[in-house]
Amino acid sequence: MHTEQLTREGPEHTPETPSPDAGRKSIFAVVLGNAVEFFDFGVYATFAVMIGHTFFPSDSAFVSLMLSVTAFGIGFIVRPLGAVLIGAYADRVGRKPAMLLTLVMMAVGTGSIAILPGYETIGIAAPILLVVTRMIQGLAWGGEAGPATTYILEAAPPHKRGTYACWQVVAQGVAAMAAGLVGYTLTKVMSPEDLNSWGWRVPFVFGLLVLPIGIYIRRNLAETFHGQGETTSTGDLVREVCGKHRCALVLGLLILSGSTITQYFLNYMTTFALTELKLPTSISMLSTLVAGAAMAVCAVAGGMLCDRFGRRVILMTPRVVLLLILFPALQLMTEHPSPSTFLLTLALLSGLHGMSGAALIVLLVESFPKSVRSTGFSIVYAFGVAAFGGTAQIIITWLIGTTGDPMSPVWYLLIANLVCLTAAWFAKETRPVLPGTPARETRLREAPVR
Repeated sequence: MHTEQLTREGPEHTPETPSPDAGRKSIFAVVLGNAVEFFDFGVYATFAVMIGHTFFPSDSAFVSLMLSVTAFGIGFIVRPLGAVLIGAYADRVGRKPAMLLTLVMMAVGTGSIAILPGYETIGIAAPILLVVTRMIQGLAWGGEAGPATTYILEAAPPHKRGTYACWQVVAQGVAAMAAGLVGYTLTKVMSPEDLNSWGWRVPFVFGLLVLPIGIYIRRNLAETFHGQGETTSTGDLVREVCGKHRCALVLGLLILSGSTITQYFLNYMTTFALTELKLPTSISMLSTLVAGAAMAVCAVAGGMLCDRFGRRVILMTPRVVLLLILFPALQLMTEHPSPSTFLLTLALLSGLHGMSGAALIVLLVESFPKSVRSTGFSIVYAFGVAAFGGTAQIIITWLIGTTGDPMSPVWYLLIANLVCLTAAWFAKETRPVLPGTPARETRLREAPVR
């Protein structure tokens, strides 16, 4: 009996040759489409209060908001289904067809929300149809993450994967900036009455108009992986991932727990500023812009650093700092709820979160071999985001509503980030060995060979 150590020279983590046809333009096209999808899916959070008034009218503002964020969470429930079906589809027939499919689905969901009548017009059918549209969006977004992210890494040189992958996080930040900018502009040019009655629909119309551009661009992408063939079933791919790569799945889910809960807490800041800090609507909308900008800038730095120093250290270091300052930062925000304090604190938290994001994405994707990479990453990402992202805003809203303490979510965030850090500590380093670079052993060991 002996124990074989896993190093970065292992068979699953040898350097891969990037696709010769997929250049920077192709990666830009993927990131643009991803940003549009994230904008369409995430703009709901920015206008959750207004959407709650339209589709879930109630004498209690708390009940209306709870129903609105619950509908938001429903979009996450179907993400795993989209991840399994579309992620496996990308491993069977290629990344490009899968990414085109998700954009079309997102267009359908976004367009429906833009024109959907409210409760006062069609009654109970309104919230039911809203849930259906959120489910379509959830299927699309669940299926988008795997093919898009794996495409970027397969097109990138092995020594620049972090630098390339960080643009996935940047895309999310830019999308959040766009949502915040649109929201801020609307609060300045529209009356509160118009914003609540129909103005919140404008971002969805804007997102719908941009989607065809993304579809057109993606049609001309070069393929990085032509798939295993139609004879390979979705079930075969899922069984291979769950059987041979169970450790990567479990650690990936645990790592995503803290990252996802933190992300959706930051998304919740628009609502938090309005309902708890009593800040002006314009400032709450501006918070999305500030958070997105900080996340985007720091994500670029994090991507470059993880190519230089490794995935694990850049994943963990910013998150340790985030863990240490989380309580005093939120305390400062709630005790001194001025616009400057709120925005600066939010920028700091978002920046630290974004810096670790690129390393997290690369580590999770590189944990799976190319043949099942889209399926594996899609499952981890979608199940993790569904379980933790879909419930985060519900739990945060419930904690604040039942305790009356705006600081109550801090313990939820602290525990989640501790779980994330613990899982990252046990994860193996996946950065490929480059020519002339000595391999370094990792903590994770294979099971004894009998």
